[in-house]
Formats: sequence, structure tokens, C-alpha cells
Amino acid sequence: MAKKKIDIVLYSYGEYSPWDRSSRDLPKIREITEIIEAEIGTEFGYILKIRKGKGKKLEFRIIHPPFKDEHGAIAPDFTGEYYINSNDYSFFLGDCIWEPLEDKLGPWRLITYLDGQVIADKTLQLVAKKP
Repeated sequence: MAKKKIDIVLYSYGEYSPWDRSSRDLPKIREITEIIEAEIGTEFGYILKIRKGKGKKLEFRIIHPPFKDEHGAIAPDFTGEYYINSNDYSFFLGDCIWEPLEDKLGPWRLITYLDGQVIADKTLQLVAKKP
């Protein structure tokens, strides 16, 4: 039997509406852009649309500007994994800016892997919002 091909589309990227992480609804795109004028609470990232991937594992890495964690050490990259739970799946990878703003500005590289292969790799540049 032929292996079914998984369809993956980078649907949108940039700035999004605030995301309620307890909801099944993903945030809504506000602006498709690679340069985001950030302030505290700005949500950013990308949405992938994945078809025919049910049961597969996604892994992600967010490489962020160097900022310190609660212990004063430089925070490591954010990493994690999700399992695709339907054959028509939408995946949001991103973050929301928290205080202090200054150490979050700069390039944020978001990478998603499927079966060890990069399926999305996008760098978003966060700059201070103009007054």
C-alpha cells in the first residue's frame, strides 16, 4: 500500500490576536509580516495547516534573543512536541511578549519538525512599537 503524502502549508505568520491557550480556537492573524512592532502582550508566530498527518509527532524549537530566566541565567531555546490529532490539523507556534520588553526584542526563529525533518522555519524580527 502506498504511503499517504502529508500536506503541509505555512498558512500565516506575523502578529496575531491574543491567544486563549485554554481554548481550542487558534489566534486570528492581525498582520502578515516578518517585522513585528512589539509591546507587552503582543502575540506572534505562525500557523501551519497539516492534512493527512494524524498520529504523527511535531517537534518545535523557538530560538529567541538572549534574556535571563528567573534564576538570572540565559534562558534556553523553547522546545516541545505535539501529536497531530486529526487529518485536518492547524498548529500555532509562537509566543506572547512579557516584561521586560527590551530583552525580548530581536530575531525569534521558529522551527517545526515532522519525523525529524524541518517542515517550517521562519524568523520574525521584534522591534519596539513606535509611539
